[in-house]
Amino acid sequence: MVFGMLGQIIKNFFTGYATRLYPFEQRKLYENLRGELKIHIDKCTFCMVCEKRCPADAIEVDRKEGIWTLNPSRCILCNVCVEDCKYDALYMDNHWRAPYTENKSISFKGTPPKKKGEE
Repeated sequence: MVFGMLGQIIKNFFTGYATRLYPFEQRKLYENLRGELKIHIDKCTFCMVCEKRCPADAIEVDRKEGIWTLNPSRCILCNVCVEDCKYDALYMDNHWRAPYTENKSISFKGTPPKKKGEE
């Protein structure tokens, strides 16, 4: 047991940092950083999969009106909605989201889906 721990200590001594060096690397953007949820509203089909899969209940979709709404204060940036979107309408921007003082939702209006037989 002691030798196993000693081996891990020696290995950690010669490897790189496991965390970011905060004061020096705070402005650097990371490729897989989940900074803010964004939508391409023109690609959205209002299928409601993102709303159903969101564990924080941060997304609301109104199919009739063609409105997609996000409550950013509820969003936990888990990326589940992005992974489950079949139409690539959702994506994570790798910029940190700006702080906000009010709890307000962000809505996007798109073209509602047409029923079969409508033109």
